[in-house]
Formats: sequence, C-alpha cells, structure tokens
Amino acid sequence: MKLKPVKDMKVRGSLTLRELIEQFKSCGGFVARELAKGEEILERMFRDDCTRFLSFPACVIATGLRGVIRDAIKKKLFDVVITTCGTLDHDLARIWKNYYHGTFFADDRELAKRGIHRLGNVFVPKESYGAILEKKLQKMLPRIYRRVKGKDISTCELIWEIGKEIEKEKKAEESIIYWCWRNKIPIFVPGITDGCVGTQLWIFWQDHKDFKLNVLRDEQMLSDIVFASRKLGALVIGGGISKHHVIWWSQFIGGLDYAVYVTTAVEYDGSLSGAQTREAISWGKLKEKARHVTIYGDATVLVPLLLARFL
Repeated sequence: MKLKPVKDMKVRGSLTLRELIEQFKSCGGFVARELAKGEEILERMFRDDCTRFLSFPACVIATGLRGVIRDAIKKKLFDVVITTCGTLDHDLARIWKNYYHGTFFADDRELAKRGIHRLGNVFVPKESYGAILEKKLQKMLPRIYRRVKGKDISTCELIWEIGKEIEKEKKAEESIIYWCWRNKIPIFVPGITDGCVGTQLWIFWQDHKDFKLNVLRDEQMLSDIVFASRKLGALVIGGGISKHHVIWWSQFIGGLDYAVYVTTAVEYDGSLSGAQTREAISWGKLKEKARHVTIYGDATVLVPLLLARFL
C-alpha cells in the first residue's frame, strides 16, 4: 500500500474557497478530507449522464440553507427532489413572514407564553407559521381544486400547483416550491400529511371529498424516472423518510452510482438516519463500485461548502 504524507494547511486572507477545498484533500483532517471527497463525487455526478436526486429534511429550510437549496434547484443541478411536509411549511411561510435568530438555550416555557415556537436556535412566531399558512392555503386550495377537479393528483402535481399559485407573490423567487414548478423539477413528499400543509389539505377535504390526492401516482412517477435512468446519483442531507425514499427506489435498478450523505446521526443505534453509505450496499441500494462518502457534521455548514463551486 502506497501511503501519502499528511500536509499542513496554509490559511491566508486571500485564500479562495476553491483553494481551501483543494487543501482539504491532502491535509489529513478528519471531516475536511471527507468533505473534499464529497465535492469531488458531486463534480463527477454533475458531469455524468445520470439522474440526480436531492433529499433533505424540513428543519434546514427554517435556516439560511434554504437559499442554497433553492439556488441548486434554480440552476437545475438536480433532477428530482424528495423531502418532507415541513419543507412545504417553512418554504411557504417564509414567503410571507419572517423567522428569527434565537438560541438553543431559551426558556421554552417562556417562549410558549409569548407565542413563539423554537426550532433549534431559530424562533418561529405562531403568526409566522400556522396562522399564515392557514390563511393563504385556504384561499388558494379552492382555485387548485377547480383546476384539478375530478382527477387524482400526486403530491408532486399538487406542489407544482402551489408553485403556480405563488408566482405573483413578492418573494416567490425565494421559494424552493416556486423553482421546482418553474423548472418542472419533480418534488415528492411521501409523508404529505405530516405537517401544517398536510393538515390544511385535510381541513379542505372535509368539504370537498372529491379532492383526491393519490400518493401512488407519485410512486408511478418515481418508477418512470428511475427505470428511464442510465445511472443514479444523490446528495442526501440528513435522514428519515426523504433519505430512505431515494435509496429505496434506487435499488430497483441496482443502486446508486454516486452518493454523498451529510448527517449528524450515528450508525450505532441501527437507525436509517445514521446508516452510512456502505450499509446501503448490502441492500442493493448502492452499487458495490459506486463512488460514495458519508460526511459527518452540520448541514448548514457543510452543504454550502459542497455546492459553492457549482452555484
């Protein structure tokens, strides 16, 4: 085995991000080297003729990382998005209202008295979340209903309809949903009822029982996408249902050819969120010869570094 020496990093004021990542490749740092490997895998994935998946959980959309993800979709770096219902909640709510800097160490009982939700170190006033989503969605759902009446629609088709509805909003172009609709990038939410938008759909359904949301249509769309693909690649942020849905569908054509995971979850409890890329090989969800890496750390730090050169 040929060994490579560890090299010291040289940091100076004029250092560019590109130069920093290049140094990560040889510095022998722990997460730094894995980050550099992840960027290299993404570069190969973006150059290759493959279908590129992006999955992420809702929490990061309450942060500034929303802008990075939005820009990646705006620039069509990815072909398919899989996420959770909370992404729809936060993405829409922030069109109309602000979220605020907070602290992990706030007194949550005091916040509850003041009508503020805490999402990590982000403060979300009640009027910036449930109230505004109900007000806006209950106005737009009747219009969507009239357009799709008598049809079974998928979550993807529904989200595109919402994207169409918000087109004239002042901050529409800050929205992930808007750019998925505008660029016709499929966005799937397998757990569509698990959030505020899902509850608003249920409320609307009470008086419109012929409003039919068919999640199996999403699965058919995913099947069509996967089986039409020569290769598959994915940037997987976090875990949960959005992560699993990507790798679940990948197994049907032999697994992912490229995979970059960014996570803070450990693998020792057997959770899907903490499962490393190598575990997916045993399930046929990642090819044996795939290029892959698991990068440990906060996605709000690592994902901007991973995607910066491509944006």
